[in-house]
Amino acid sequence: MATLPAHILVVEDEADVRELLVIHLKREGYTVSAFENAEESLDALKKVKFDVAVLDWMLPQMTGLDLCKILRTKFGPKLPIMILTARADTMDKVLGLEIGADDYLTKPFEPREFVARIRALLRRSQPNPSNELTYHELRLNLETKKSFIGAHELALTPNEYKLLAELLKKPGVTFDRETLIELIQGPNVAVVDRTIDTTILGLRKKLGQYSEVIETVRGFGYRLKEAP
Repeated sequence: MATLPAHILVVEDEADVRELLVIHLKREGYTVSAFENAEESLDALKKVKFDVAVLDWMLPQMTGLDLCKILRTKFGPKLPIMILTARADTMDKVLGLEIGADDYLTKPFEPREFVARIRALLRRSQPNPSNELTYHELRLNLETKKSFIGAHELALTPNEYKLLAELLKKPGVTFDRETLIELIQGPNVAVVDRTIDTTILGLRKKLGQYSEVIETVRGFGYRLKEAP
C-alpha cells in the first residue's frame, strides 16, 4: 500500500507568506491546508489529521501561541508544531518553546531552511525502528550492519561503523578517545594513541557531505552535531 504524503497545517494571516509556504511544501510533495486565522484551522482540525502544524505568532484575534497551547493540550506531543514570527528576541523564542512549540523560525527565512525543518519535525515524530539509527539521510541498520546516505551504501570498516553507531545513539554528547576505544573494541583492549583519530579521519572521508556532523571537541574527543 502506498504511503500517503504528510499533511501540513499552515496558519498564516499574511497572504503572500502563506502562498509562499504552500508553494514550497507542495513542491516537496506534501499535502497542505492553509488558513488565515486560528478559528478556521480549529474547524479543520475536527475533520483532518495533520502531521505538522505551522503557526504564525501574530495571528488576528487568537495568537499563534494561544493556538499552540490548544493544540498541545488536544494532541499532546503527537503533533509537531513550528512557530513562525518576526520576533527575534531570545526570550520570545524561549516563550514559544516553553508553551509547547517544537521549533521556532524567525522571519524572513529561506524557504529551503523552512522545508528542511519540516522534514526534521516529520522524522522526529515518526517511530524509529529499533534496528535503525538515522540522521537526516544517513542511516545505519543495526541488524544488517549496513550504512547508507540516501540510497547509496557506504563501505565502512567495522570500527568506522561501530564508532558512527555510538555517536548516532547520543547526538550532542562528547565522547573521549578512551571511551570510544572501549565502546568499539571492548574493555580489555589496550588503548593505542590516535587510533580513534585515524578512524574518525577515514569515516569523515566516506561520509562526504555529512563529514562535518562529526565535531572535534578540542582537549576532549568527538561528538555528533545535534540535528536542527
